[in-house]
Order: sequence, then structure tokens, then C-alpha cells
Amino acid sequence: MQRHLLVFGLGFSGAAIARDAAAAGWTVTATARDPARAEPSAGVEVIPFDSAAPALRAATHLVITAPPGENGDPVLATHREALEAAPLRWIGYLSTTGVYGDRGGAWVDETTEPAPAQPRSRRRRQAELQWEAFAPRAAVDLFRCAGIYGPGRSVLDDLRAGTARRTLRPGHAFGRIHRDDIARAVLVAATNPPPSGTRVLHLADDEPAESAAVTEGAARLLGIEPPPAIPFETARATMSPMALSFWSENRRISNAHTKASLGIAWRYPTWREGLAAILAEGG
Repeated sequence: MQRHLLVFGLGFSGAAIARDAAAAGWTVTATARDPARAEPSAGVEVIPFDSAAPALRAATHLVITAPPGENGDPVLATHREALEAAPLRWIGYLSTTGVYGDRGGAWVDETTEPAPAQPRSRRRRQAELQWEAFAPRAAVDLFRCAGIYGPGRSVLDDLRAGTARRTLRPGHAFGRIHRDDIARAVLVAATNPPPSGTRVLHLADDEPAESAAVTEGAARLLGIEPPPAIPFETARATMSPMALSFWSENRRISNAHTKASLGIAWRYPTWREGLAAILAEGG
């Protein structure tokens, strides 16, 4: 049977997933709120989000990148009837490691129970549970993503723009994942899905790192001085509520089971390789 992938959300990660799937010979359709402004890769058909029902009736594989809002998951809210009738064999939902809440810097693995504390993380967990409900008739993979970066969206861009900050908070580490490693992992999972049920996969690189260390390393790559170091307790006074919510949680994400399950290693196992590749590619 021809594999037809429908990607809900042709954003930063969704565009890379669609690109790789089309390059691998899949039939690929992706949604956008405004298809006229989309810039899809070769072989990717773009359709309006609200008009996706016919594509759902033909889709065998589904990826959801659209985040839930205060009114819940937009895909389920708009297309539940078509989803119920779709011939889906696999569903991949891009979620966030934020569903684990604050762990005081401890490690979490794929078997750790979620404990979301932030409103946006609670909405993500609720959306996960709604997609899990499809597991009796399609394999469901929950991709819990760490901080996503890639060409055009990294600390390199922030340094060039003069907006990067070097916030010192010893022991507070963030997980990251390069956009192209997300695309690779999603395509491998879709190509070789589990027989049934739900699988949790961690899309996080091999080395959680302090924000200041990454900023310093990126500055070295660019051959410039890093921005002045600012202790967290000083920096927090000028942080946005969103930034403060990220800094309020500290956890380290294990990916060993995910890589073993998919049989892959990351192209960019740490931020060092990822940032170096972006720079080498002109990013």
C-alpha cells in the first residue's frame, strides 16, 4: 500500500518532516493556515488546515505538530469526524518534555510518569491522552521534544542580532534537539511503527547543558566575545513570564530507550555538533 503522510502544521519541524518524507518517496500532504505563504519542499502538497478532511480520508500516516490552545487540540476540534473514518496505520504527535514538570535536575526516561505544572504543559498532556485514544486502531507515537533549534533558529542567530543572554545558573540544564534529528526520528518511527498501542519517544540530544555554556560555545564558533554574564537572580527581574516558566523547571532527559527502539544515533548528539553544522551550512 502506498504510504501517504499528512502533516498537520508546516512549521519549523513539520516542514523538515515533510521534506524528508517526500525525499524518501512518500506521498506527502501538509496543512497551513495560509497555503499561499507556505514554502514547501519539492513533492509536498500544501492544503488549507480547515479543508483537510479529504486528505485525511486518504492518509495512512499522520503527524501533528500544531500545539493545543486554551480550547484544546485544534486538529481534534476541527477534524474529529474525518479522523474517526481515516485509514490510519500510524499517528505521531509532537509533544514536549515539559509534561514532566520540574524534577530538580534529576533524569527522566520514557517510563517516567508525566507531572505537568505549567498551563501549556497540562494542555499538552491532555492532548497526548486524546491522541492515545486512537491506539486501538492505529499505532501512536508520542514524541516528547526538548528545546528545538536549527538553521535560522539558534543561539547563533541571537548572538548576531545582539539579543543573546548569558544567564548563569549552575546546575540548571536544558535539553535540546536539532530540527533535522526530529525529522529523521519521526520518519524512522513512521516507517517501522510498533504493531499497536502507544509508544513514548524522547527527542532530546545526549547532553543536557547549561544555557550559559551553549551561549559561550556559540560565541567561540562565531569568533566573538560572549555577552556579559548575568546571575539568574539578577536576570529574572527582566524575564518575560514565558522565559520565567522555562527557568522554573529543571530536568535531564534520557534518550537511551528511544535511540535503541528506533535503531538510530543522532546526527547532532550535542549542541556542539548541531551549531557547528548550522554555521558550516551558512546558518
